Parts: sequence; structure tokens; C-alpha cells
Amino acid sequence: MSDVTIESSWREPLADLFRDPFFADLTQFIRSEYSHHRIYPPGSLIFNAFNLCPFPSVRVVIIGQDPYHNPGQAHGLSFSVPEGVPFPPSLRNIFREIESDTGNTPYRSGDLSRWAQQGVLLLNAILTVRENSPGSHQNRGWERFTDSVIEVISERHNNVVFMLWGRYAIDKGKSIDSSRHLILTAPHPSPLSASRGFFGSRHFSSCNSYLTSKGRKPVDWR
Repeated sequence: MSDVTIESSWREPLADLFRDPFFADLTQFIRSEYSHHRIYPPGSLIFNAFNLCPFPSVRVVIIGQDPYHNPGQAHGLSFSVPEGVPFPPSLRNIFREIESDTGNTPYRSGDLSRWAQQGVLLLNAILTVRENSPGSHQNRGWERFTDSVIEVISERHNNVVFMLWGRYAIDKGKSIDSSRHLILTAPHPSPLSASRGFFGSRHFSSCNSYLTSKGRKPVDWR
């Protein structure tokens, strides 16, 4: 795990977090897990969401739960998979809603790095997972870490769009200042819930309308 790094612009906003004893405990646990189990994503991609989306660039936050737990899928961005990997069901439904909402046909790739590079922070609440064991790194400290990330974005930025899909993400967003940011909520895009309100939510066009109204560049959601 010597190759674990986070983009430099995040270090000052998260400095108190990195100095907190809980983070040392989390780091020790994660190092042990990588030593004894197959963990996703690879260590160099744990902070991929941050590395592709520097702190000053953040204008949209999409919150997932934990990384994909099957081989070859997780690469540190919520809902995203590397180039050439078949789309998981939730991602397929996200693309379906984009096409319905905006009229744009999404790219064929499930690698959402193209969004991250436009200022979309694709943040999982938990940043690591054991192979074939969803939720295996819950309650080890990642939730506290990502709660603090959301809080510092809310406090230090203005006019950010937060997309909260499903009860877990909605609860995660309770610290967001709704007087300074746009909070969009909907059911999760998984096949179990997408038809209960994710489809037709029009979050992608709503996001761009808001950003434009604040003098900010819209996101190309393709």
C-alpha cells in the first residue's frame, strides 16, 4: 500500500481528519486487510475519486455505498467500472435515465473518469471491500472519513449539486447546508428500486440547470 496517495489540494481541507487517531486505526486495519485478503480497489486507486477531482474543482457529488466486490470492477469511483467491463445493473439504469432525461446517448464505456475530470466527485461512503464480501469494511472508519469529506465540501464550497440516491445516501447527506447547495434525492438506481422514482427523476438536467443558473459550467453527462 505504499502507492496510496491523495491529490494535494485535499490535504489541507482534510488535515484534521488525517491527524485524528481514528484515521491511524483505519489505516492499520486497511493495511492488514490488503496483506491477508484480496481487497478492491487496488491500493493505488483507493483515493481515485479525489485524485481525478481536485478539491477546488468539485461542483457535483454523487454518493455510493461501497466498492464493487467482484474482480476487475472497482476502481475508486462510485458506480463506475474500468473501460471494457460490462455495466453493472445500477450503472445501466443511470445511463438509461441520462438518455431519457437529456436526450444524449451515453458513451459506451462505464468508466466515469470523464465525469470526475469535470468536477464530479464520485464518492463511495466506504472506500474498500473484500472480494465477494459486500459491506465487509463497514464500521471501520470509512464512514466517518467520508462524512467529514461531505461536511468540508458543504462548508467551504457554494453551489454544489449533491445527488443522493437511496436511503443510505440520503442519510449520508444530512450535514449538507441546503441554503448553499442543491440537494437532489431519489430512490437508488438498482433494479430493485429504480422504477420507484429514480427513473423520471431528471437529476442530470436539473443539475445542469442549477449550475448554469449559478454561472457554472454544466456537466457533459455522456
